[in-house]
Amino acid sequence: MISFTPTDEQQQLIDTIRRYSKTDVQPIAHDADENERIPADVIASGWQIGLTASAIPEELGGLGEMSALTGVLALEAFGYGDLATALHVLTPALFALPLVLYGTAEQRAARAPQFLDETPPRVTAALLEPGVFFDAHDLKTTAAHDGDTVTLNGTKAVVPLAASAETLLVYARESVSGRIDAYIVDAQTPGVEIGAREKLMGVRALPTYRVNFNGARVDAACKLGGAVGINYDALLSRGRLALAALAVGMASAAFEYARDYAKQRVQFGVPIAQKQAVAFMLAEMAIEVDAARLMAWDAAWRIDNGEDGAREAYLAKEYADKAVMQVTDSAVQVLGGYGFIREYPVERYLRNARGIAALEGLAVL
Repeated sequence: MISFTPTDEQQQLIDTIRRYSKTDVQPIAHDADENERIPADVIASGWQIGLTASAIPEELGGLGEMSALTGVLALEAFGYGDLATALHVLTPALFALPLVLYGTAEQRAARAPQFLDETPPRVTAALLEPGVFFDAHDLKTTAAHDGDTVTLNGTKAVVPLAASAETLLVYARESVSGRIDAYIVDAQTPGVEIGAREKLMGVRALPTYRVNFNGARVDAACKLGGAVGINYDALLSRGRLALAALAVGMASAAFEYARDYAKQRVQFGVPIAQKQAVAFMLAEMAIEVDAARLMAWDAAWRIDNGEDGAREAYLAKEYADKAVMQVTDSAVQVLGGYGFIREYPVERYLRNARGIAALEGLAVL
């Protein structure tokens, strides 16, 4: 029987991240979006919660508690604060979790300890590519193997924190077999070119960059997982589920803000929440939040219990894409003219929500 009652440890984690989202993140989210910069102390506080470190194996100093359901619960709480801040804090996980899941013993021993430090390591991952119709199963970035070296060619887009990263995990298609694997690449490798910071509609406080690989050569030993490689489809499922969870958190925040506003906003002598049109809209918003949440929880539970979970993760992400857009757009409508003013958070929620469908590869659990 499926049970979604959090354990005591999970509930403590949820409470900790929710408190961080409410007290540390939400008060600075507007200025961070306007200034396109998140205060360093806010990032440090989020990192010190230790979500990524907890997934590191016990023999390497971590807790070894990699649970998809715990990840969904945690990312929902992070998404409740601000999407850009959540993605910034969680960027090291884009490297750490694939490393833990599929890295060789040597790769894990050499690189996992950096995720236990008090400060986040300067790492990132590059999956998304420029283009109107990005297909994660048809990457244009190629990896050509030649003896003990691999040559990478292609372009990645929306790579978070790339300008400050020392190491990148780059997803590429093997030029002969067509298999997709991940490669650990030093940012100073000749042929790796970090472009200018991108200008995005949403998540404006998260620095993202286009990265070009022009004949960048790395050792074949830099292939994550060695000769075995990675389970790329499983990572895609975990990434989609992570974005779905973040979407649920953001939708929940937008719904609660609109609900509370409607209870306080008085027109013609009564709160607008008592107006049928507004009340029905709020009810639809609540339905969409709960539906998206349950789909994400169900997919995570299946993954934790040894099922493939790819179908459920894909459907959870597809549903969350639409649900978060509907909920945040409705929140703007509930606020009326104020919803269009940048001092109110709902317009930022709406802009950020648009990115959930487009930011594949920017989160994983």
